[in-house]
Amino acid sequence: MTPAEFLSAIPVPCVHIAADGRVTALNRGAETLFGSEIVGHHYITAFRQPSLIDRIEAALAAGEAAEGSYIGRDGGRDTTYHVTLSPLTEKGSGRGVLAVFEDRTHLEEAGERRSQFVANASHELRTPLTAIAGFIETLRGPAREDAEARERFLDIMERETARMNRLVGDLLSLSRVEDVERMRPDMEVDVAEIVMAAATGLAPLAEAAGVRLDVEGCDAPQIAVGDADQLTQVFTNLIENAIKYGAEGGHVTVSLVRLDNAQVLRGPGLRISVRDDGPGIDPRHLGRLTERFYRVDSHRSRGMGGTGLGLAIVKHIVNRHRGRLRIESEPGKGSTFSVFLPLD
Repeated sequence: MTPAEFLSAIPVPCVHIAADGRVTALNRGAETLFGSEIVGHHYITAFRQPSLIDRIEAALAAGEAAEGSYIGRDGGRDTTYHVTLSPLTEKGSGRGVLAVFEDRTHLEEAGERRSQFVANASHELRTPLTAIAGFIETLRGPAREDAEARERFLDIMERETARMNRLVGDLLSLSRVEDVERMRPDMEVDVAEIVMAAATGLAPLAEAAGVRLDVEGCDAPQIAVGDADQLTQVFTNLIENAIKYGAEGGHVTVSLVRLDNAQVLRGPGLRISVRDDGPGIDPRHLGRLTERFYRVDSHRSRGMGGTGLGLAIVKHIVNRHRGRLRIESEPGKGSTFSVFLPLD
């Protein structure tokens, strides 16, 4: 069996480097990564990354296994590969090396996401904590005998404490949703009833904001497989956002439609849409709205009591139901958030 035939059976990118340092064979995965033209070239010109070149040189010289890394590029993102270098003894030609490239990009990205999440959560908690600590210090000092200032500071401390409670609650909710995301619900629920209950519960908020809230398509039961509590959370979040961030004194419409063939689901399903006539969202934000702590307008969102986690929770719940979330918006033309739930 030739080196090329042997490498073709390995599912990850592999490159054979002969004792003279030239690339003699590679499999399809390595062709995709480096291009077939590296065959016959020295490994220095093939890989061009000093840290990996040094490891290959050491493996060829010492005849011992080694490990390294390779940073590639796939479209617009960096890719990270763990490289295992295994010496091979070849009859009549000395010692070569087999380089195996294991893609660990997803692990690197997961680590970056975790670090970013911790940093964002810490920042979100630090802001109200810093404010509360400052007010406590003021109340113990300059404002100790100032009844008016004391009441004002206590009101602010109450709001900041409520904000932290909302944030911790959303963090716990997000954690619970992620824990069960791979487990599809197995109970039948009336989606129309859930949507109607969510809208009814938010009617006082809409009235206080001068927003007209209309619900359409919920007169008859619409049965689907789902988690009633989680779906309530989804529709409550979307309707509440529409009321808060739509037009002041505007109109929010919640509609439920049964689709015999929902294209995004490739089969029958329900479409629940929440539409507002607010200022709309710039297209550059749409792809990131479901990211944790991402806000279009951070100051306004915090002022409204938002934690930046609501749409991330919605996305994970919809994913658990094997559904789809679609967001349509244009500046000045309002926004529509649509949830598609499968019926089979």
